[in-house]
Amino acid sequence: MLMPRHDTGRTPSRLEGRATWLVSRAYLRSSGLLGAGFETHGDGLRSYHYRLLAALEEWGPASQAELGRKTAIDRSDVTAALTELESRTLVERSVDPEHKRRKIVTITPAGVERLLELDKVIDGIQEEFLAPLTPAQRRQFIALVSRLVDAQR
Repeated sequence: MLMPRHDTGRTPSRLEGRATWLVSRAYLRSSGLLGAGFETHGDGLRSYHYRLLAALEEWGPASQAELGRKTAIDRSDVTAALTELESRTLVERSVDPEHKRRKIVTITPAGVERLLELDKVIDGIQEEFLAPLTPAQRRQFIALVSRLVDAQR
């Protein structure tokens, strides 16, 4: 007996309304918007570069390992991203005088300037992502998602 074909453009009814499904779909949309925004306006930088610059600007100089832990970026990816940022003079790496094998990373004035430019890119992406919501719904959405994220800590 042939099974009826499902419309691949729709969500199966048993998935509709399930929080995990909806969050995964929202993640795909937000990830796509971030990718497109950085592709268009990032000049070769990506969201993980932004995350590293933001961490350095807010928390100050840090070791590469510490940056990886604090930003939840894999250690090898941190190294590659910092190499890219350093080649653009957005960060500087120096040897930690207390631990010769450790590198301390510092954001440069050019890095702070680029971070401010990328803030505008991120702001535009946030606006596009949240466009279907009213200002009150946006605040509520951020509060609820923050609670879900905080629950894993």
